[in-house]
Amino acid sequence: MKRFFLILTLGGLLSASAHAQQESVIRLNQVGVSPSQEKTVVFDGMDPKDAVVVKKLQPNGKWVKVKGKWPVSRKATSAWSDRTRYLVDVSSLQECGEYMVCCKKQSAVLKVVEHPVHDIAVGALKAFYLIRSGMPIESAYAGVWSRPNGHRDTEVIVHPSAASDERPAGTVISSPKGWYDAGDYNKYVVNSAFSIGLMLCCYQENTGYFASLDTHIPESGNKTPDVLDEMMYNLEWLLTMQEPSDGGVYHKLTTPSFEAFIMPADCKQKRYVVQKSVTATLDFAAVMAQAARIFNGNPDYPEFSNTALKAAKKAYEWAKQHPEMWYEQNEINKKYEVKVTTGEYGDRNADDEWFWAATELYLSTGENTYLKDAEKTLPKQFSNPTWSDVAALGLYEWVACFFTNPFTSTARQYLEKYSQEILKTLPTSCFNSVYGNQKGNFYWGCLAECCCQAVSLLYADKYVGKGKYRSQAFLNADYLLGRNPLGYCYVTGFGTKSPMHPHHRISEADGIAPPFPGLLVGGPNPGQQDKAGGNLVYPSNVPDESYVDDMNSYASNEIAINWNASLVAMLCWLDALH
Repeated sequence: MKRFFLILTLGGLLSASAHAQQESVIRLNQVGVSPSQEKTVVFDGMDPKDAVVVKKLQPNGKWVKVKGKWPVSRKATSAWSDRTRYLVDVSSLQECGEYMVCCKKQSAVLKVVEHPVHDIAVGALKAFYLIRSGMPIESAYAGVWSRPNGHRDTEVIVHPSAASDERPAGTVISSPKGWYDAGDYNKYVVNSAFSIGLMLCCYQENTGYFASLDTHIPESGNKTPDVLDEMMYNLEWLLTMQEPSDGGVYHKLTTPSFEAFIMPADCKQKRYVVQKSVTATLDFAAVMAQAARIFNGNPDYPEFSNTALKAAKKAYEWAKQHPEMWYEQNEINKKYEVKVTTGEYGDRNADDEWFWAATELYLSTGENTYLKDAEKTLPKQFSNPTWSDVAALGLYEWVACFFTNPFTSTARQYLEKYSQEILKTLPTSCFNSVYGNQKGNFYWGCLAECCCQAVSLLYADKYVGKGKYRSQAFLNADYLLGRNPLGYCYVTGFGTKSPMHPHHRISEADGIAPPFPGLLVGGPNPGQQDKAGGNLVYPSNVPDESYVDDMNSYASNEIAINWNASLVAMLCWLDALH
């Protein structure tokens, strides 16, 4: 743990100095690869021919040439530009150490280590502590990123849209804890529930790994794995978002408008809970039922499991009584004087939420009524999980189910078909990755798909075809961590070139040059929705190059808990395999 704490306090500074280095055309995983892992180096727009030289760093600090030839194994041309990429296979480098890959005046360092993604996996999970709301973030755990308490949320106002007989408009309630959702300071039930659900799915598949994973948070040292302690901090907030009298769940806790780029303790706007919605309520029901199962018998939280399951059932019943209670912010603003202009998380199709909630409640209770409801909303195919399409979280549960049931075979068939389809793009990939080969891979928050693809492949590898999909999951990590068109490791504080100016209020306002480490940015987004103001200049309109490291770029450079949840799920599972 001392090793990671050093990274937490200094890692971003190391990345900052790396930005001053000459830009290289060599693209590779900047964090590290394992000895047995497939290793590809990509030359972007430069044919290295037979001139590649590999040198290994010696204990005395000198670089010594490694014997061997490193020819181009294949080349590939971008589907959206005229750039040709040349792929060189260096998989024979299996001895741990640092290797400098050189060609003419170009060079880059490849690290071969036994546990290459351990530190970054811990960093991605530790980031959730750093973005906690309602408590001081202490230097003992956060290093230079400590800060005073902000947003205690013990005096939150019931918005007119959320009013009920028991809680009229203006009622003050307490709704503390939770995580800040993204670059802003609000807390959204839909995205929080999704983020917890995805990470708990990963936890269930790697319980032994997480039992020994120390992220150095205030709860470390109790009898609960740190990952579950971190989930509990947000689960306890979620429980406060359910109205006790009827079971419905408020859509979000928010200020009327986004705060400026100031620190949490300096924020002065009033905060409200806003209208209950069927999607928020079902997501709440799903994650509470899931968590109730996982925390059952936990000595640190002995009452939680029973409380969570009761809350899940009550929420589910409210949703049945209000199946079309959508959150539509524009309509709300037409009716009420306190206008709300923060993130909407609007969604008018709840079939996926019904499926996930019914699945989790059935697995936690065994009651057939939930099984029948899940059958009614069983999806027709597999698609990667997102906050607006949570069906995959239910399918993951059925894929991994250990007892005979109607859905496991179907879920595994869906997953196998999906995995086989995306693998078809690999032979012609410019960066030897399953991700990034289709224009549709790039959109707002697209790098979460890169991670979720890997998670889906890991499920397929474990339950559908052992040994068939694992290596491809590692290839997606390679893409995310540097082997991509722009040569970014898209996780703050890691690699030799990582984002320094994410759209993240605390990182911008805290006076510390490096941003929080362990945050995944949204990534290339050809939509460039933030360009409308005229203050941003993107380097390219090409889909996989449409990214700018600028704090104003909310469309390509924001951070968000759902994206980081996908990063945690991918990296921790990959780390568990080493």
